[in-house]
Amino acid sequence: MEKQRAKSSGQDLKCTIHPLDSLGNYVYVVICTFYKGKIILSGQKKKQTWETQGGHIEEGETPIETAHRELFEESGIRDAEIIPVCDYYGYDPTSHANGVVFAAIVHELGALPDSEMAEVKAFDHFPEELSYPFVTPVLFEECRKRIETLS
Repeated sequence: MEKQRAKSSGQDLKCTIHPLDSLGNYVYVVICTFYKGKIILSGQKKKQTWETQGGHIEEGETPIETAHRELFEESGIRDAEIIPVCDYYGYDPTSHANGVVFAAIVHELGALPDSEMAEVKAFDHFPEELSYPFVTPVLFEECRKRIETLS
């Protein structure tokens, strides 16, 4: 079966949460990143909004490999514990895709490499300017719950 890619402006993108390893046919990974009690979001050069790190799973790459790569490319972070959390189904009126959500517990921030991201910032609360306002808070909540079970 061919993978569907979710293409959205973000404002109408929604998601459902599923148990880890239950959906398969993964297209994307999302990394919900935590550092010293704050959430870490990245701002793209072409957008005026904030988003999680993550992206498309390349051919031959596993979701965890993608998570490590995307976390570095979009935040400069290399020193983090990356924990698989759940599967998600992202959809809007015109497309859909399955993905895997990871939590990243950062030990040390790094310098942002040259990428599509303009900056990385730590937040106490979600800013109003989220790229995916109906998805990001839902995924972060799942990650918070998973991290709590590890404590």
